[in-house]
Amino acid sequence: MKNIQGIAASPGIAIAKVYQLETPDLSFEKNVIDNPQEEIDRLDKALEVTKMELEQIRAHTKKEIDDEHAEIFSAHLLVLSDPELINPIKDKISSHNAAAEVALDETATMFIDMFKTMDNEYMRERAADIQDVTKRLMAHLLGVTFPDPALINEEVIVIADDLTPSDTAQLNRQFVKGFATDIGGRTSHSAIMARSLEIPAVVGTKNITEAVSHNDILIVDGNEGTIIINPSEEELTAYIGKQKLFAEQQEEWAKLKNEPTFSKDGEQVELAANIGTPEDVSGVLNNGGEGIGLYRTEFLYMGKKQLPTEDEQYNAYKSVLEQMGDKPVVVRTLDIGGDKELEYLDLPKELNPFLGFRAIRFCLENEDVFRPQLRALLRASVHGNLKIMYPMIATLEEFRQAKAILVDEKESLLSEGVKVSSTIEVGIMVEIPSTAVIAKQFAKEVDFFSIGTNDLIQYTMAADRMNERVSYLYQPYHPAILNLVNTVIEAAHNEGKWVGMCGEMAGDPIAIPLLLGLGLDEFSMSATSILPARTQIRDLSKKDIASYKDKILSMGTADEVVEFIKKKTD
Repeated sequence: MKNIQGIAASPGIAIAKVYQLETPDLSFEKNVIDNPQEEIDRLDKALEVTKMELEQIRAHTKKEIDDEHAEIFSAHLLVLSDPELINPIKDKISSHNAAAEVALDETATMFIDMFKTMDNEYMRERAADIQDVTKRLMAHLLGVTFPDPALINEEVIVIADDLTPSDTAQLNRQFVKGFATDIGGRTSHSAIMARSLEIPAVVGTKNITEAVSHNDILIVDGNEGTIIINPSEEELTAYIGKQKLFAEQQEEWAKLKNEPTFSKDGEQVELAANIGTPEDVSGVLNNGGEGIGLYRTEFLYMGKKQLPTEDEQYNAYKSVLEQMGDKPVVVRTLDIGGDKELEYLDLPKELNPFLGFRAIRFCLENEDVFRPQLRALLRASVHGNLKIMYPMIATLEEFRQAKAILVDEKESLLSEGVKVSSTIEVGIMVEIPSTAVIAKQFAKEVDFFSIGTNDLIQYTMAADRMNERVSYLYQPYHPAILNLVNTVIEAAHNEGKWVGMCGEMAGDPIAIPLLLGLGLDEFSMSATSILPARTQIRDLSKKDIASYKDKILSMGTADEVVEFIKKKTD
């Protein structure tokens, strides 16, 4: 028996035998070839087979999970069609008489190494995508069978160094009870898809593949991030009990699905969800969401070869608004740049894209992209309770400019005889410390704030959350962050405006009491976090926590805050 600790990536407890998802042997002889055209033909054939396979995986993902996750494979197909990757491979074959395997390996390694060293998260994720795609291509060149998790037909826990998006998408929920990996974090593709599939998962264990053998029995505790190898009878009994308790807890949570969210002392807040596509709305409603606090519209733009049309956008927004009825839907305008790029837009390459030309900065300089989105939103507004928010606002001038464009498009539509709702609220995301600091001035002009803590924390602490060497500085409970959040909430409330939060912090069980005490009005989180959060809030007294507010805000470290709030809420 051995315990291994990793990162809790997807909740639940799984007990089953090990299934090791092994990477096939992709080694090859570095031969010089006589007929380059034969090698190029071999490469083209392998490309064709790989594309067909990825199309099948994409269709399977769309059917079994959702459109958003299927878009991962649209991106993989784009990689295989990218002349910047394929042409250098063919050039090596032609000019160096290299075998197709050698040319593929050298070119792919060069691109993967280049992307891995880049500053922004999106580009680092591209390295994983290229690795996934080129491994599959190499297997077809070598005639090696690539692992097919879809063929698993008994109850198992999948163990791997990492699960690629294509691996995860093929997992059959009936048989795959959980998974664990050596590498990865809570925001990796595999972790996100595990939560969508509702499969318990622990990632970032460092050595699980070395520690287990085929047919070992495992317990994977996705709540605590713990893995137990070949547990004793007592441990098995204990964890079967925990499994039962977790299932009962889920049933209790489900009873609150249609209930409003009140604290123990009768104060009401709103629990909303973050979504990326219209298909995500069913998950929001099934988990008792009282609204959508963040609709990330960039998924409409990603994985495509051109900008979505105004009508395509209108139909997507209309679908979400109609499904939500009179519940609020906060739509964030296009937020690209930084960690999200679009293949078909010639964005400048920047040394530090997170602090560069992105989000509202891009939209204000590219009104031909911005205006069709605003028109689509305004047209869709009559179908529900729409609220519009602008991302990455740093100055009042940016907000005024964006709002002026919105007003201009509204007047244009009305003059055309197109109906537009007269009750659309317009707000901003608070992601930049400068905006939080002068929230008092912003509060006079916006209808609401939504605090985007993912970026606010890394900008305030000057620490890239994806950089392992400084990740210890990514501290949601740091007094500096809490003071900024408090400044924003007080400024809004003084003007009779409401404040939401749509970063990861909003669904964090440690942060929830703090945010409740600070007076946050709306908490927006992943849909599966809503019912646990509602249960937690029902046991908390907002008035009690608010009475400790000054003490918490005057503390010096995040650890002091956590220790204090745990004592007060246990």
